[in-house]
Amino acid sequence: MKTTIDIPEKDLQEAIRHTGAKTKREAVVFALQDFNRRRRLAALNGILGTFTDFMTQDDLLEMRKDAVCRERGSR
Repeated sequence: MKTTIDIPEKDLQEAIRHTGAKTKREAVVFALQDFNRRRRLAALNGILGTFTDFMTQDDLLEMRKDAVCRERGSR
């Protein structure tokens, strides 16, 4: 869909730099897709909430050590 809009040149150049886009259109499309993705994630987070009981690296290492010990004991 073709649309004519006035985008401040400084903001557009910054978007091109941050996105690594080769064209203005590519930078604008990337920015819109990223914006929409972030909004969908925020909405999903609002529905599902946050997960506070996530494993730490130490918990994961301990679980792996326990699994290896059980494997060795069952052989």
